[in-house]
Amino acid sequence: MLSRVAENVYWLARYVERAENTARMLRVNTRLVLDTPKGVNPGWEPLLTISGLDEAFAECCDSATERSVVKFLIGETSNPGSIVNSLEAARENMRTVREMLPRSAWEKLNELHIYAKENAQKGISKRGRDEYLDEIITGSQHFTGLLNSVMYRDQAYHFIRIGRSLERADMTTRIIDVRSTDLLEEAQVESRSLDAIQWISVLKSLSGYQSYRRHKDIRINRSEVLQYLFLDELFPRSVMHCHAAVEESVSLLPNSDKSIHALRVMQKTIQRIKTETISQSELHDVIDIVQLNIMDIHLALEAAYFYRPNSLAAA
Repeated sequence: MLSRVAENVYWLARYVERAENTARMLRVNTRLVLDTPKGVNPGWEPLLTISGLDEAFAECCDSATERSVVKFLIGETSNPGSIVNSLEAARENMRTVREMLPRSAWEKLNELHIYAKENAQKGISKRGRDEYLDEIITGSQHFTGLLNSVMYRDQAYHFIRIGRSLERADMTTRIIDVRSTDLLEEAQVESRSLDAIQWISVLKSLSGYQSYRRHKDIRINRSEVLQYLFLDELFPRSVMHCHAAVEESVSLLPNSDKSIHALRVMQKTIQRIKTETISQSELHDVIDIVQLNIMDIHLALEAAYFYRPNSLAAA
C-alpha cells in the first residue's frame, strides 16, 4: 500500500470524526445553557478549549459570545477545525484515493460537505441550529456506516479505523477535561445539584447517556462516569475501547513495533487511573499524559507509514 494512500485515508477518517464531534459539542452545549438555572452560565468559551482553538479564535474574534463561537466552529474560513473546513479536508483527502474506497461513501461525503457549506448560516441561527447539527451528525454516521458495512478489510480499512479511533479518544479526553470542572465553587449549595447536570452533559456529548444508565447506574455519579468513559471496554467512545481498536488494527500492519510500544504506554496510563479517588487536578494531569500518549502514537504511525511532506495531511 502506498504511504500517500495510507496517510490520506487516515486523515479522511479523522476529519469526518472531528466534524461529527464538533457538531455534538455544539448541540449539547446549546441544550446545557437552557438546562442550567438562572445565574449559572456554562458559557461558550469551553468549546474552544475542548477543540484546542483558543488562540485561533482570539486572532479573528473579540469576545466568546454564543454567536461568535458557533459561527467560528461551524463555518469560519480561518478555522481549519470548523465543521465546514473539516468536511472539505476530508473530501479532498478522499478525492485523491477514490479508487480505494466505495463509491457510495464518496457520494455521501460529497452530499454532506455540500449541505454543511450551503447551510452554515442556518446552523449559526438559534432556530435552525438543531436541524443543521443533527444533519451533520447523522450524515457523518451514515458515511462511517457505509465504510464499515461494505469496505474490504484491507490496510486502507485499518488506517481509517486507526484514524477515527485516535480522533475519538482525543476528543473524549478533551471533553472530560474541560467539562469536569465545576460550574460553581464547591462551597455553594447549588453545585451539588449542578453536578448531575454537568456529568449528564458530558455523557450526552459522547452519546453515552442512555447506555450508561442502562449498563451502569440510573444515578449519575462522577467516579462511575469517569470509569465508564475511560475504562469501559464495551462503550465505543471510551478511551480504552478506542485504544483497543487502534491496537487491533495496528497489530495487523507490518513494521508496527514502535506503534505497538506507544500503544502499550498509553494502556498503562489509562489502567492506572483511580476514578474513585482522583481529584480534579490529578484528573487534569493524567489527561495531559493521555493526550501526549495519543500524539506519540500518531508520530510513531507517521514515521512508520506516512510519506513526508504531504500537503493534504494536517494536525
